[in-house]
Amino acid sequence: MTPPLQQLLALSAVLFAIGLIGVVTRRNIIMILLSLEILLNAANLAFVIFSRSTGNLTGQLMVFFVMIVAAAEVTVGLAIAVVLVRTTGKVNADELRGLKG
Repeated sequence: MTPPLQQLLALSAVLFAIGLIGVVTRRNIIMILLSLEILLNAANLAFVIFSRSTGNLTGQLMVFFVMIVAAAEVTVGLAIAVVLVRTTGKVNADELRGLKG
């Protein structure tokens, strides 16, 4: 027995809201990256839900592309975070605003 479409979409919306709140309110770079991952996972869940409900595999194919983008985002984001910690010794995003230019 599978849950109804509305419940699954509500779960995806809740995950997206949690990730969005995390991106907006958190100041730690690592926590912001984790919140971005939650956002991407919520989008993946919505793709799979719609793909399964319509019987079309395009949504599930799109999930693979989103996962590739997420892996690249984590790699680049963590590399930037490591460089920032090594140069400034800070992980707080508010304290790094002076690096704009």
